[in-house]
Amino acid sequence: MWCSRTALGRLRRIAPCTVTGFHRAMSTLPKVYVTRKVPPDGLDILRESGQVQFEMWDSDDPVPRVELLKKVKGCDGILCVLTEKIDAQLLEAAGPNLKVVSTMSVGFDHLSLDELKKRGIRVGYTPDVLTDCVAELTVALLLATSRRLIEATHEAKTGGWGTWRTLWLCGHELANSTVGILGLGRIGVAIAERLKPFKVKKFIYTDVEQRPELANMIEAEYVSFDEMAKQSDFLAVCCALTPETHGICNLNLFSKMKKNAIFINTSRGGVVNQEDLYEALSTGLIAGAGLDVTTPEPLPTHHPLFTLKNCGKHARLMIQMYLSIKKKKHWTPLTFIV
Repeated sequence: MWCSRTALGRLRRIAPCTVTGFHRAMSTLPKVYVTRKVPPDGLDILRESGQVQFEMWDSDDPVPRVELLKKVKGCDGILCVLTEKIDAQLLEAAGPNLKVVSTMSVGFDHLSLDELKKRGIRVGYTPDVLTDCVAELTVALLLATSRRLIEATHEAKTGGWGTWRTLWLCGHELANSTVGILGLGRIGVAIAERLKPFKVKKFIYTDVEQRPELANMIEAEYVSFDEMAKQSDFLAVCCALTPETHGICNLNLFSKMKKNAIFINTSRGGVVNQEDLYEALSTGLIAGAGLDVTTPEPLPTHHPLFTLKNCGKHARLMIQMYLSIKKKKHWTPLTFIV
């Protein structure tokens, strides 16, 4: 239901004589379609402005594609999330009125930028808001994986915790380690700032180009992709998903890493070749992995990666349910920005 109808109903009860004129005025207002149930604070700004009318898919589940293509027809604006593919098909369905697409996300790989640019449609996204929470979760995954917390909890619950054993559930410490960052941006810097108190010996990074201003903030050294793989005790993936980075974390990378290395991905699932990651973990090429993102999401419960918890001493895997943005305090400002 368009929000303007709600306002119209209220006005009908207050001043029936003005309904026709009000309806005519509202019908000329720009239309915005919101593809997911979002916090009301930001939407209140739209509602109270009286300058737009909007309709929202009032569910936590994704709007079906067929429904989405119907709803965007004639819209002037679209407010979407990562699960909606804004491509040529959708833009054609929306029609010539569409002027702006805003996404409640830091990433924008779900937007066909070439198609949007071709049509002169402006794009909005939400950088910075999630920097701290993504950095915090990255550190949490790193510590939980390297210190084998999930395995230890399982052993305690199932009776595996017996007499003290010298090397049982030994992990890897951050002190005197080398931490590699694949894709140095705001989040990469925030991760390094949080890890520094753990007495990390060195931060290294690789990217499409050197980023001296950011690197100087954390005293990070620029190295080649291969050198990052060889030197890193912990490798945090923070790069954007692009055609160049799609599947970049594959067997070529894992085979060059240390056998006791920990791999963490809180960027996009598509940057990792999951079949190669499974092979690397199950054969002992690397020690463990912590994932906040997968392909697809959710990852099917029968996926081979989920079997690794019982795959022996080399396979230590922790998979989260995209928890880096699971805070209401972060979702609310996202709606303000878009």
